[in-house]
This record gives sequence, C-alpha cells and structure tokens, in this order.
Amino acid sequence: MLQTQNNFHFLSPFLFSLFFFFFFSLSLSNPETTALLAFKSSADTFNSLSSWVASSDPCSGSWFGVTCDPAKRRVTRIVLENLNLTGSAQQLTQLAHLKLLSLNRNRLSSSLNLSAWHNLNHLYLSRNRFEGSLPAGISRLRHLRRLDLSHNQFSGEIPLTELAQLPHLLTLRLESNSFTGILASAHSISASILDFNVSHNNISGKIPTFLSKFGATSFAGNEHLCGNPLPYKCSDPTAANFSVQSRNRHDSVLSNAALLAISIVGAAVTLLVIIVAATWYRRTKSRGTHSETANGHGYVSKHYGPGELTKKKSTTGVQLAQCAQSNVNGPVGGPRESEDMVVLEGYRGSDKVGDLLKASAEMLGKGSVGTTFKVVTDGGHKVVVKRVRERRNGGKEIDGFLKQIGGLRHPNIAALRAYHNSNHELLLVYDLFPEGSLHSALHGNRGPGRTPLAWAARLKLAAGSAEGLAFLHGCSKSKLFHGNLTSSNILVDRTGNACLADVGLQQLLPAPFSSSTSAYRAPELMVSHNKTPRKFTQKCDVYSFGVVLLEILTGRMAAEEGETNLVEWVKTAVQKECNTWEVLDFELLGDRAMEGEMWALLEVGLLCVTPLPKDRPTIGVVHRMIENIRNKAVREDGAKFILDELTSDSSSPSHSHSAST
Repeated sequence: MLQTQNNFHFLSPFLFSLFFFFFFSLSLSNPETTALLAFKSSADTFNSLSSWVASSDPCSGSWFGVTCDPAKRRVTRIVLENLNLTGSAQQLTQLAHLKLLSLNRNRLSSSLNLSAWHNLNHLYLSRNRFEGSLPAGISRLRHLRRLDLSHNQFSGEIPLTELAQLPHLLTLRLESNSFTGILASAHSISASILDFNVSHNNISGKIPTFLSKFGATSFAGNEHLCGNPLPYKCSDPTAANFSVQSRNRHDSVLSNAALLAISIVGAAVTLLVIIVAATWYRRTKSRGTHSETANGHGYVSKHYGPGELTKKKSTTGVQLAQCAQSNVNGPVGGPRESEDMVVLEGYRGSDKVGDLLKASAEMLGKGSVGTTFKVVTDGGHKVVVKRVRERRNGGKEIDGFLKQIGGLRHPNIAALRAYHNSNHELLLVYDLFPEGSLHSALHGNRGPGRTPLAWAARLKLAAGSAEGLAFLHGCSKSKLFHGNLTSSNILVDRTGNACLADVGLQQLLPAPFSSSTSAYRAPELMVSHNKTPRKFTQKCDVYSFGVVLLEILTGRMAAEEGETNLVEWVKTAVQKECNTWEVLDFELLGDRAMEGEMWALLEVGLLCVTPLPKDRPTIGVVHRMIENIRNKAVREDGAKFILDELTSDSSSPSHSHSAST
C-alpha cells in the first residue's frame, strides 16, 4: 500500500504536466486562438495585450477587448483602440464569425483583404496609417452597416461600384485621406446611408443631388468639388474655371485685352438674357391671368399647372408648388375650390394655401404617408408640410377626422397646426423639430466622433413616447390609434422630450401599411394564404412600441438583420442567455451601472411584442412600468416589479376591455 502511494506521488507531476500540455495543445488547435496570438505577436510591440495568453480561452472573458458568442464560443467583437498597435491586422481576417472590429487610433499600416469577414457588421479603422486603394474584398461584406476608414492615407478612386453591393450600409466615413476621382456614380450606393463624409480628399466634379442632404461639412476640403451643399455652384464661372486656374496657378494672369473682351461679351449676354426674361414674363403673366378667369381654379392652375409654374429658385430651396408639380397635374375645369387653409391652434402662418405653395421648401424625405418638406413662410416661420399622395375618398369624413386629430394637444404629441384638403391632395402643417427623430439619434452617424445617446436620455424618450401613446389611446371613445409607430415617427424636441408624429394618418390611406415598416407590424396583421388579417387595434400600437423599445436597448434597426427581424433576434439571444453586451447596445457600456434598468426595460419590450394581442399589456400599463423603472423600482437582486404591475392591473376595467379589441 505504501508502495502504491509512493508511485502515485511520483506520477502526480507527470499527470499534471500531461494534462497541462493537452490543454495547451487544445487551445492552440483553435484557429481563432492561433489567429489572435499571431496578431498579438506581430502588432503588440508595447505589450498592451498582456491578458492574451495561450493558456487561457479567448472566450473566458479575461482577454482584453474580445467578446464571444456564449453559445457558439466564437469571437464576435474585437475593440482595441488607442493601443499603439503596429504592422498588419490581416491575421484577424481568420475570425470568420467576427461582427464588429474597431482598431481606431493605432499605427496599423499594412493592406487588408476583407473578403473573409462575411458576417462583419461594423468596421472601424480610423486614424491609422493604412495606404493605397480601399481594402480588397469589401464588396463581399454584404452585412456591413458601418464603415469608417477616415484619417488614413488611402488613395485612388473610391470604388463606388463595389460599395453599391452593400445593401445595408448606413455609415461611410472616408474623410481625411487622399482619394481622387468623381462622385458621379454615387447614385448607385445604398439609399439607406445616414452618415456620409468624404471631406478633405482630392475628389472633383459635381456632387450628386441625393448626396447634398449630408451638408457642406461632408464635402469640405475638396478644391475641385462643386454643387450643393457647397457654397459655390458648378455653373458659377469661378467654379467652372477652377480646375483651369488650379493647373495654371503659377502662370501670369490674363492680359488686359483678354479681360476687356470677356467683359464686353459678358455684358452683351447679360443684356440679352434680361430682354428674353422680360418678354417671357409678360406673356406668362397675361396667359396666367386668362387661365385663372377661364377655369375658376386660380391657385391650383397658378401653382400646379405645367405652364404656369415659376422656375425661379429661392435662396433656401425651391418653391413648395414646384416640389408638388412632378406628381400633381392642374385641373382644366370644374367648380372653384377654396384657397383657405383650415387653421388650428398654434398656427402662425398665412391662412391662404397659395402663400404656402409659394414659400421656399426643402424636401426632407418620403415615407409611407407622403412626402415631407421643410418650409419657410413669408414671415420667416419654419414649419413642416406633409403632402399626402393618396387617401381614402370622402372629403367631409376626412375633414372631421383631421379636426379631431388637430384638436389633440399633449406635450408628447406633435400637433397638427393647419391643413388643406382639396380634390388633388392633402397638405398637413406641423411644427419643425430640428433635433430630428429617435431613429436618427439611435442609428445616425455611428462610429468615432459620435456622441452616444445616454441611457437616461433613452429612458426619457421611451417614457415620453409611452405617455403620448397612452394619451392618444385614452382621449376618445372612437378608439384612436397611431397606426404607424416607428422610431422615425418619434421626434425629439429641444429639451430631449419625445413627440409622436403622423398620429392617426395611417387611417387616411387606402392601403393601411407600407413594406418599409413591416418590421413594426403586429403578427395578427400579417396576411397569410388561409387567413384574413384582423383589423388594426390599439394592441397593434403596443406591439410597434415594443419593437421601438428593443431598438432603444440594442441599438439595432428593426429590420437590419436580413431575414431575422429584431424581435426574433432578441428573443433568440435571451433564450440562449447571451452575454449582456451581445444583446444591449455597446454604446451603453458607459452606463453599465444601470444594467438592471436596461434588463427591466427589455422585459417590458418583450411583453409588448407577445404574439397574441390579449397577452399584451395596455399602453397605460406599459407607461407606468417604464416610470417605475425611472423611479428606481428595480429590486437589489435584479428582479423587476413588471409582472407585479401586470398582475395588479389585470383586473382593471381598462385592461380587460382593451384586451378584447
């Protein structure tokens, strides 16, 4: 027996060494571990990644900057910023499951081939020393949403054809490089882009019209670039001759004789233009006056008729009537329509629709309800005008409904200030919210330089949206509902409060829904081959609001995951008990102390998106639950009072009645 014990003591170190060797060999056999250690060996000259050791698992939580999918044990996120990393990052392309890579503010320089990162969503390589053309294989990153290559030394033309193959791209930051070429083919890139910047490069030519919405700062520092939104136009002589002047900047100025000749020709052309314009104006005015008298549609023919519209550009945009012309044709006869606007409480503009149509306008976007314009009235007031393309028949019915909607006044509802309902279209006037929408606050300008939306601000917006929706649902016996609640329809005022926009307008449309908002649609509204979809109810609004809550928490868009919508993605992640920051928005890491509140709100969101309408809480209950979270009604052990709230409210008349709707 003693001999056996001695043999065991003798073998113990050997067995331990054998076990350690086996574990060490197993860790190295993992290709992800091998790739990460190879990257550390070549790039980490200052030993910033000392926690990356071969004897541990990258998914153990001890490797700095590395996050894994807990179910698959695969690396999905790497964030290594400002660590003085040098050389190449090519070894990281072996991480096939990587979804987010941020290597900002390092000294990496070697070229990359990105084709292996099929699952990559976010790529941040700003402020490094990369050079040459844009990384190869970028067109194969079909799930890419954020791309930031700014402040490097990239050169050559921007491969817009390849970038056009990225259907989900939201951010394209290429500023402060040495890119050349033109943007003429940029119309082919994704129309979903929210953040675009090519400033401080060597790009030339005219800025495509659809890119002008990004503002002058997105194009500044390109000497040969012209057109809106830059202050000089391509038709301007200075801009037109700019490239010639640049090529001959070291030559002498034109001779006096040449300058004199140019002046004479310019004066002659100007005089000719004035004469032609005056003649055309007299004829147009005469013909327009006759038209007004003949058909009794003065303001319509003046502002909509194809021959009567003025083409003069204003200092801030085209006239609203010009914006409407491409989709509305003026009538040729019929009874005279009123030129008056229906003015509601708080409207400060003219009560004549003709004055509104002549005002300077800038198109803000097109949605499922109609086209939206920012309009500056003659008095200098800035308003938003929504032009509804199609609507249900019944003028008196529409007028009655709009007056009902226009009478709603609540701090969390964007008030309808005025409207004009004609046979040809519907114009709706609202206040302007220059701070934008919840959608832009969550998803716009993601990446370096962005100010993250703090948790307190998100929770405040969630509570305000719920309060506004609860007011809408409870203010009328006619069972008003929003009908198209999305993060884009939740506006933000100057004090950070949420205001619901487009309230009730979906009820005016002949088709109740748009495919662009299907991710917010309650399952009972889906059309199947053997079932008729149910009518829209207030519980459908609750489902849409639940999707918005999941957006607030995850930072993901409602339909950005391709075939898997946000609701299904969150449910799957929760069922798999994924790591907290695999589910929640990584921008909330700075508020990790409030993680209990975040999970509490996540539970509220999941209750709202319950498949059966009868199982969803009313929006009034939802609002109280969110206020409880704001008032720190989360127990110390992390459990929530949400189910308690539901239980205590389930017997109330309002809850039981709404469940039947």
